[in-house]
Amino acid sequence: MNPRPPLPPFTEESAIKKVQAAEDAWNSRDPERVSLAYTPDTEWRNRDVFLNGRTEVVEFLKKKWAKEHDYRLKKTLWAFTGNRIAVRFEYEWHDDSGQWWRSHGNENWEFDENGYMARRYASINDQPIREEERKFRWERV
Repeated sequence: MNPRPPLPPFTEESAIKKVQAAEDAWNSRDPERVSLAYTPDTEWRNRDVFLNGRTEVVEFLKKKWAKEHDYRLKKTLWAFTGNRIAVRFEYEWHDDSGQWWRSHGNENWEFDENGYMARRYASINDQPIREEERKFRWERV
């Protein structure tokens, strides 16, 4: 596989770039695009769901974004060292009934030497919000 910069070991600047690239990809809501940032055999924990490999990631994301309408995400670098990055995130979405939610949590990422994410562990909590409480109102791309 071709290198996917920035590559580890991370500096603060390169870790921030990696986090921004992830945010941009996830906000595209394109499961195929998102999956390309991960190793073919990537290992995930997302809440109580355990996934292995890009194929499972794509299927998971298709289901996620079929349920989470008008999804908008913000990720923030929390810490980094060597080939690992920790982020804090919030995202907003609404369900089929129109109820808005703010989901927030933490992710721990581990990258291979070519800059692909080999492991992603996400802890996420959901909080119901009113539409007027939304923070993320930028235009969808």
